[in-house]
Amino acid sequence: MIKTVLVANRGEIARRVFRACRDLGIGTVAVHSDPDADAPYVREAGAAVRLPGASPAETYLAAGKVVDAARRTGADALHPGYGFLSENAAFAQAVLDAGLTWIGPPPAAIAAMGSKIEAKKLMAAAGVPVLPELDPAQVTAADLPLLVKASAGGGGRGMRIVRALDELADAVAGARREAESAFGDPTVFCEPLLENARHIEVQIIADAHGTVAALGERECSVQRRHQKIIEEAPSPAVGDGLRDALCGAAESAARAIGYVGAGTVEFMLAPDGRFYFLEVNTRLQVEHPVTECVYGVDLVRMQIECAEGAALPDGGVERVGHAIEVRLYAEDPAQDWRPASGTLHTFEVPGVDAEFAAPPSFGLRLDSGVSSGGEIGVHYDPMLAKVIAWAPTRAAAARRLAAALRGARLHGVTTNRDLLVRILEEPAFLAGDTDTGYLDRIGLDVLAAPLADEETAAVSALAAALAAAARARASAPVLGGLPSGWRNVRSQPQRRSFDGPHGTIDVDYVLGRDGLVSALCPGTALVSAEPDRVVLDRDGLRETFTVAVAAAGDAVFVDSRLGPVALRALPRFTDPSAQVAPGSLLAPMPGTVVRVETGPGAAVAEGQTLVVLEAMKMEHRIAAPAAGTVAELNVEAGRQVESGAVLAVISVEGTPE
Repeated sequence: MIKTVLVANRGEIARRVFRACRDLGIGTVAVHSDPDADAPYVREAGAAVRLPGASPAETYLAAGKVVDAARRTGADALHPGYGFLSENAAFAQAVLDAGLTWIGPPPAAIAAMGSKIEAKKLMAAAGVPVLPELDPAQVTAADLPLLVKASAGGGGRGMRIVRALDELADAVAGARREAESAFGDPTVFCEPLLENARHIEVQIIADAHGTVAALGERECSVQRRHQKIIEEAPSPAVGDGLRDALCGAAESAARAIGYVGAGTVEFMLAPDGRFYFLEVNTRLQVEHPVTECVYGVDLVRMQIECAEGAALPDGGVERVGHAIEVRLYAEDPAQDWRPASGTLHTFEVPGVDAEFAAPPSFGLRLDSGVSSGGEIGVHYDPMLAKVIAWAPTRAAAARRLAAALRGARLHGVTTNRDLLVRILEEPAFLAGDTDTGYLDRIGLDVLAAPLADEETAAVSALAAALAAAARARASAPVLGGLPSGWRNVRSQPQRRSFDGPHGTIDVDYVLGRDGLVSALCPGTALVSAEPDRVVLDRDGLRETFTVAVAAAGDAVFVDSRLGPVALRALPRFTDPSAQVAPGSLLAPMPGTVVRVETGPGAAVAEGQTLVVLEAMKMEHRIAAPAAGTVAELNVEAGRQVESGAVLAVISVEGTPE
């Protein structure tokens, strides 16, 4: 029997494993990098071991340090979570060689699936349908479109779509770089791209006694950069007959490699109903909560029990209802999915019924690795949390989840919340009409649009100005009985300016004997104004706005039923030292310069890539905002840059250098 588990991971997955361990009466140990020293999962662990450093290579990917941490703390088992070393056969063997229990499949099964190229050969031999493998050196125009994939990859890293032969060389080179950085293996291959296909996966669980069970399928087609952002169970496209075929193929795949524990067999489902093997994820999946909800199981508990040698219970489990999960990321979909970093001032999701476990009945589940006041760094994946709704029907689950996201208070970093809400309310999604090209088909211009329109941003800015006046008056107790902003003799209107989601907002208002007068929001009356709460009457409709101000800096966050609005209070007078030269190309995030694709004096076209940054495990292309000449270049490959650093200066015709 396992007594203490070390979790070789971080964030929400570490907290998820700890939850199962507590339920089983098992002790817990965390490992953490320096940036994660104060993370919630570290505080929850029974013991914690520091892995000095910040990058994954020197911390969570340092197998020797992780195994040594288990020895030092007396842990007798290790759970790898997902990502990092979870699918590293050598690490699994090292854990076993150290006399520890490995909560995962046998190293041989991991090794068999560690190379996608070899995995496809094994699956074909087992009778599982596969797509043909293409050698990048032998690709012809007849093979297009195709997908370049990292053999050791996952999570969309090391993956590129190629539609023209002249794109192939750059795609292969980029995929190799990303694969080497993320997995330590630059091997890539190509396969046909299935247009309008769905990404379907089957959850499997196997014990050491030869029993393999498939717990239905999950729909994972809504993706960005080949990474899933919305998952659900069951799939709206899978009927009973297809489900039986998928589950049968998944069980055959598991038996072919002697699988033990929890895993996932992934397939592509073509529009004609045929499906093809993608890969076996020899670990727990990010989206496992939707399966736990609809099948009433605890997959982490089952992993631990299988590692202890227990047999799976006889008989199947019944599927109940529908569950949808969204991945809440710190990123800006409208800016090429740019990851965000900084202080997460507030993180609150309303109506949560359970955390890290299925609710006792239909409801809302939250699996989060962050909390209010935490720092979102640049070293790891930008996922903040998974929010899961479980309901009797798919439509009910989508509505519950959209409402929870709309009501969430997410202050301090840009997130993909608005995109997720718009997807959950979009007609094609609600009809189940999704595939891996869904985002492109509907368009980010529609799906990434802010929930708050310009009118909402304006009235929210007015609420922020009134709240600021209330704070100012609260600091002067002798005047505290007067309405905020009230003047006995009216001269000039009050003025505050904000940078908002649609540009600069100038708020002018007068508050006197005739009440509130605002040219920005005519017909709006003030009901009450407090430092953190403003109530306005808009043509007879009363609206409440909650206003939060960052402890440091000029950020203001306004939440209402109309939509969340993030503002930046602008100073009355601009500091000249804060200005940058016209045409300056600024780093949108902290990161490492991977490649510089231009030089001083070079002519560049609008949209041309000038610099490639690596941050949060992905490459990000920094393009010229307009055609011109490179007047100044301040970076070279390998250099670390901070957010806002001037990478280059582009001289545009008519703009002084």
